[in-house]
Amino acid sequence: MTVPASAVPTPTEPTSAPPPPTRVANPTSVPHTEPAELEAILAAAAAAAGPLAALAPAARARLLRAVADALDAAADELVPLAMEESHLLEARLRGELVRTTFQLRLFGEVLEEGSYLEATIDPADPDWGMGPRPDLRRMLVPLGPVVVYAASNFPFAFSVAGGDTASALAAGCPVILKAHSGHPALSQRTGEIVAQALACAGAPDGAFAVVVGYERGIEALQDQRVKAGSFTGSIPAGRALFDIASGRPEPIPFYGELGSLNPVFVTPGAAKARGEEIATGFAGSFTLGVGQFCTKPGLLFVPAGHGLDEQIAVAAREVGAAELLNKRIAEGYAEGITRLTGAPGISVLVEGAAVDGLVVAPTVVKTTVPALLEHADALLEECFGPASLVVEYEDVEQLADAAAAFSGNLTATVHAEESEADQVAPLLSLLRDRAGRLLWNGWPTGVSVTYAMQHGGPWPATTSSIHTSVGTTAIRRFLRPVSYQGMPEALLPEVLRDKNVLGIPRRVNGTLTTDDV
Repeated sequence: MTVPASAVPTPTEPTSAPPPPTRVANPTSVPHTEPAELEAILAAAAAAAGPLAALAPAARARLLRAVADALDAAADELVPLAMEESHLLEARLRGELVRTTFQLRLFGEVLEEGSYLEATIDPADPDWGMGPRPDLRRMLVPLGPVVVYAASNFPFAFSVAGGDTASALAAGCPVILKAHSGHPALSQRTGEIVAQALACAGAPDGAFAVVVGYERGIEALQDQRVKAGSFTGSIPAGRALFDIASGRPEPIPFYGELGSLNPVFVTPGAAKARGEEIATGFAGSFTLGVGQFCTKPGLLFVPAGHGLDEQIAVAAREVGAAELLNKRIAEGYAEGITRLTGAPGISVLVEGAAVDGLVVAPTVVKTTVPALLEHADALLEECFGPASLVVEYEDVEQLADAAAAFSGNLTATVHAEESEADQVAPLLSLLRDRAGRLLWNGWPTGVSVTYAMQHGGPWPATTSSIHTSVGTTAIRRFLRPVSYQGMPEALLPEVLRDKNVLGIPRRVNGTLTTDDV
């Protein structure tokens, strides 16, 4: 199959056992893309790269808004398809679709505001401190065609028209979307809607296409016409794709969001002041979306002797069983539970129901910092699903030892009282080197699509810790800088000419301004 080419709250899941969703009978079988079809898509994407990059930012903004409008209009068709294939609830999916169209429109605003181009002008200066300076003008330009790999756990927001697609199109890069096998019919239909909306809004042919099939996804990444890749999923799959992208004769950037434990640290003051609130919040966060969020808190460090473990057990037991996305995730979850519960030094606080098809209940296990450090290989591995590990510590020194043992994470959270700020500051310093987002008295699930969001982190959270996959600066992944030296005005891009026709922010001779040169 080939398909040519303010903040919105993050959707939540109920914590009680839901009624089964309404099913769509026999979703259409979606055939894999044939090699000849893939070749046509790659050729069209390469041909579209120049015209799409040449569109004015405001014109690309109109493309994104057209896609958002078309998806909103098709909600009543798309949501039932998503329910059938993903086993997620209608309210969650409708909220996620709102998030998807919101971020498309937000990138439209980014384009019109213009600072994403990082336009910089240094006029010639014979008296420059290190000697005469030539006229230099710098801006960001699109990389070219991008392969985006859709994720299973967000059928809208990280899939066909998700954040990676939105930011790549905003940058001016044609997108070849590798559909996820977990929702093929939804991917096909969403792709048709996106392609039609882009065509009607004036996008060049080849600006967007969906491909289906594992082999076609690999072949697309290997093709010399593709200039970047983007992925959200497991560490093994992401690492394999990263190695392909890096091992090409012409290596290309590959932006993978992979695994994360998202540790949470609770101080004695916080445990004493609001232990029950923390226990309830933790249970709601690690079971949100049936524990299938990349920001799920996989570990909670609590002070020994404060009774938080008992409060957590009570809160977790109140969360009902729910359905995982697919069989592969259920099998991986079962393996993860076996690994956690079988590790030395582990006691089980809440034993979830055995996997019954795709339906699971939460599991919580408990250990100590010394046992965690001794058996780090087994315990510091992500278990995708509604399971988490409570770790008791005796003193702050143990917390520092635990934090130092972590590899990269998307988030790290501290629950503390402001009176403990001096005590917590060294811990936060350690965590800053290991996470992309630091939270104070909050929960990591719920990633706002906004200007200051950082959704990334050191390996294995991502393959590129200097970028984000959520928020407006996600566009930076698909752009590269070019400087023009001594170039005649007529040959300069409009953005870099003396007259600031677009009225965008530019740094002229070191000063940020919207004035003409």
